[in-house]
Amino acid sequence: MKLKKLLCSLVAAGLAMSLVAGCGGEKKQEVVKIGFLAPLTGGNAALGIGLKNSAQLAVDTANASGKYPYKFELVAADDGGDPSTAVAAANKLIADKSIVAVAGHFNSGCALATVPVFHKNGCALVVASAIHPDITEKGYKEITRVMTHSNVQNEYAGERAAKEWGVKTLCLINDRTDYGKTNAEQFAEAAVKNGATVLSEDGIAIGQQDFSAVLTNIKAKNPDAIYFGGVATEAALIRRQMKDLQMDCLMFSDSGIISDTFNKIAGPAADGVIAFNIGKPLAELPGGKKFMEDYAKAKFAEPYENYGHFGYDAVGVIMDAVNRAKSTDRAKVIDALRATKGYQGVIGETTFDEKGQTQNKLITAFISEDGKWLSYEKADLQIVDKKIVKK
Repeated sequence: MKLKKLLCSLVAAGLAMSLVAGCGGEKKQEVVKIGFLAPLTGGNAALGIGLKNSAQLAVDTANASGKYPYKFELVAADDGGDPSTAVAAANKLIADKSIVAVAGHFNSGCALATVPVFHKNGCALVVASAIHPDITEKGYKEITRVMTHSNVQNEYAGERAAKEWGVKTLCLINDRTDYGKTNAEQFAEAAVKNGATVLSEDGIAIGQQDFSAVLTNIKAKNPDAIYFGGVATEAALIRRQMKDLQMDCLMFSDSGIISDTFNKIAGPAADGVIAFNIGKPLAELPGGKKFMEDYAKAKFAEPYENYGHFGYDAVGVIMDAVNRAKSTDRAKVIDALRATKGYQGVIGETTFDEKGQTQNKLITAFISEDGKWLSYEKADLQIVDKKIVKK
């Protein structure tokens, strides 16, 4: 009887060991959640969804690579392109203690509103594509940004418009947001330093559709160019109405209009509009072609739009920081993020300065041609005697 009990015990122990062996003895991967904020509804929803899809692609690619000892998970929230909505969404993500850090924001107004919230709560925010300089100006350790700020873009843009393209008289329009006003002011300051004169400045409202009164007044001034500070929808409607009024002056704008949305709404009138952005056209960036191929394979219903790769890299630097920190503790992830040097992403190399701002400062002029945004140097359209002509 005792022998029988001993044999049963040995069999049971063997079965238990085989079960452990059958599981491979593998340690289950720790799930690491990353928050993401973007305008998933509202006028900038197409851009926001492109950002979110690209962030999801970054997570899926990392998980499939086996590079990290974690399983990453994206938790996206809608900031609506509205500062108050953004604050509520940020607080919701921050309250989830399983979220180690947050990436995102397309609109500068949203980022400016949430920066103090992330700072106060000790949670990292990696800004994807909002460019207002004040976002990183205070140097909060929780805040970093993978896109260069507006000063760099607008100094380049205003100088080039005045010196290379001969713009001497300029009318400004902005959408009354911090983003739009700042871009218009900075562009004008750089242009004036290089010999241009500002003839007028007008503000319009987001959601406004009729700009005939503003444009009629500007037409009477006969400027060499109009600069619009704002985003795609209003810019496209302004451009269409400029053509309706037979205004053939140049039109410049900021990175916020470089999107499929602008070209679709403006239609043929989009041709010849020039805007400026960090880096190069996506296909010319170090990881651009692979990003485009991987995005196509993932079969997202929506395009990545102009800023998808910035969302991809914003999440990428978070995953890299978690891996270097060897921890999911928020404070340790913040320290690792601020120490980021030489991170190789789609947009090139990301290294943060003492304020959390990327040191990648390459700027490209883009021109809309036949429904696509092309680098000015590679397009068939060009500026000659302050007019858009074909080469």
